[in-house]
Amino acid sequence: MKVGRQSKIIELITKHDVETQEELAELLNEAGYNVTQATISRDIRELKLTKVSIDGSRQKYIALAAKENGMTEKYVRVLKDGFLSMDMAQNILVIKTVSGMAMAVAAALDAMSIEGIVGCIAGDDTIMCAIRTLPDTEKVMEKITRLISAKGK
Repeated sequence: MKVGRQSKIIELITKHDVETQEELAELLNEAGYNVTQATISRDIRELKLTKVSIDGSRQKYIALAAKENGMTEKYVRVLKDGFLSMDMAQNILVIKTVSGMAMAVAAALDAMSIEGIVGCIAGDDTIMCAIRTLPDTEKVMEKITRLISAKGK
C-alpha cells in the first residue's frame, strides 16, 4: 500500500504542478488513496521531495535525483513493483508495467541515472526509453534485470 501510494505521488508530481500538501492529498484521494495530511507529510519526507520555483511566484514539488542508497532502494522497489517485461527495438527500450505504474517506474529510472538512458517517455503501462547506442541498450537491459532480480523488496 505504502509503496503504491508513494509511486503514485511520484507520478502525480511528475504529471502535475503540485504546490501544496492539500493539492497532493486531493489528487491522491481522486486516485483512490484515502490519505491524511500526516501521511502526506511523512511520504514527502521519506521520498525527500522538495519544492522548486516554476515561474518566480509559484512552486511545485519535485523528487530529487538522490544518489544516496536509501533513495536508490526506494526507486528499485518502485521498479520491482511496477515492472512486467521489456524488449528492445534497436536503441529504444520498451518496458511494460502494471497499469498506472509507467510514470512512476519511468521517474524511478530517470532518478537512478542509469548510464546509457537518455530519457524516458511513459504512458499508462508502457515506457519508451531512448538509449544512446545499441550496445548500451543491451547493458541497460542487463542492469534492469539485475535490479529487479535482486533479493529484498
